[in-house]
Amino acid sequence: MPTPRLEARHASKTYGAARVLDDATLVVQPGEIHALIGQNGCGKSTLVKILTGYHAPDAGMELAVDGKALSLPVQWRAAQAAGVSVVHQDLGLVDHLSVSENIGIGGFKRTHVSRRIDWRAQDRVARETLGRLGLDIDPHAPAGDLPASHRAGVAIARALRDAVPGEGLVILDEATRALPREELARSHEVLRRIVAPGTSVLMVSHNLEEVLALADRVTVLRDGRVVGQGLDTAGLTEADLARLMLGSTVDAVVRSPAVRPEASAAAEVVGVRIDGHDPLDLTVAEGEVVGITGLPGTGFEQLPYLLGGARRGAGSVVTSRARVDLARATVPQCLDAGIALVPERRITDGLAVELSVRDNLALPTMRRRGRPWLVRRGWQDRLAARAITGLGIRSRGPGALVRELSGGNQQKVLFAKWLSVEPSLLVLHEPTQAVDVGARADLLRTVGETAAAGAGVLLVSTEPTDLVETCDRILVLHPGRPPRELRTSDPDDVLEAIYGVPTTAPSTVDTETGALHV
Repeated sequence: MPTPRLEARHASKTYGAARVLDDATLVVQPGEIHALIGQNGCGKSTLVKILTGYHAPDAGMELAVDGKALSLPVQWRAAQAAGVSVVHQDLGLVDHLSVSENIGIGGFKRTHVSRRIDWRAQDRVARETLGRLGLDIDPHAPAGDLPASHRAGVAIARALRDAVPGEGLVILDEATRALPREELARSHEVLRRIVAPGTSVLMVSHNLEEVLALADRVTVLRDGRVVGQGLDTAGLTEADLARLMLGSTVDAVVRSPAVRPEASAAAEVVGVRIDGHDPLDLTVAEGEVVGITGLPGTGFEQLPYLLGGARRGAGSVVTSRARVDLARATVPQCLDAGIALVPERRITDGLAVELSVRDNLALPTMRRRGRPWLVRRGWQDRLAARAITGLGIRSRGPGALVRELSGGNQQKVLFAKWLSVEPSLLVLHEPTQAVDVGARADLLRTVGETAAAGAGVLLVSTEPTDLVETCDRILVLHPGRPPRELRTSDPDDVLEAIYGVPTTAPSTVDTETGALHV
């Protein structure tokens, strides 16, 4: 047997009385793509943070790269010197810096004499590295202006920047989650070329389809323990992996349509303009879940933020509570009208991670429930208790800081936070991003329950399975063409509509306003 590229044994981590990682073993061979999977909170991120020096392990752990022991706790410079690089789940990009600057962080190209940054050389490195990923991104574009797919690509490019063919280990901690399928396929080809001469990749992923398609072997964690070590992915199915992760089977989310024939409109969207698209008219009925999707990067992703007041644009939204002019809308105005937005980026746009679960849940209704000089705790505790029970939030209690929670539990807090306002229209953007199969099922069931209670739901997503399992109908948007409406239970139908040649849809165009009526 060759010397393992990475060998971690007896990895444990204890916080107070809680042991979040218990005697875990991870062995990655040269030239392989090795997946690390498990539910949120199972210890995956803790193990990765131990490998990269963010956390110190409990006594007794052994760690070696290419047979050479690394001292513990890991010093990140020593890990880098051994050939380890990482892309964390939050990508670690600095939004106000350019793509080239983000790729250069930690290793800018410098002039030989003055040691100043050589921007021409740095831009060349950025273009070359992005080219390896098949991404056509302007090196001078601000990272904060990029769509999610390109942000992920920039973060991967930074990790691959200094990779030596045949050596080293690249850790991808959910780094490909936001990539659309066409870019995901190109990224997979790049990873295969990287591992061909001997470089290794450790991918942490919730996407079981991706794991089986790309990884050579997989290690499965459940409740801090390894329940499947270095399993060959050949012959495994998604159901096999889900059973290992959960200790039981997980059923697909099956939702019965909740729309009643006599249902009123929860919201009417009138003349909303999305960059590159014709104005859109759309009615969402009470009890209805409407999906919105399209080719990533074509602008349909703007819709949630226009409707939620986070971004201004042409058009209006009418609910039973109020009419909102989107050209002048603010988030408070949209909330007063009953429109609640669950954004894609939960850490930067959705949650106050330094506050508790209780405080996050109370924020949207604090002004309505309290006085400037007195905010009572009783209703906050009751609100938190209902959310923790109803959505299955795993935490040490309402007082736990949100930053201490796993990604799936943070997403549940975000859901509960905006459900607390009892919206007429709930707008969701990529609601299951970077969550495990169990949390995904909980979240999608909550979407169905919200609709069944009478709200309208607009689900904007690039996940075909989420759309077909949850939505009554799905609108596929293409720039310059009428949206195509689907009523299907087959994810392949959605993919064909997104990536194939759009067919004539049963939509009509108002010849006076140019608005699309769906």
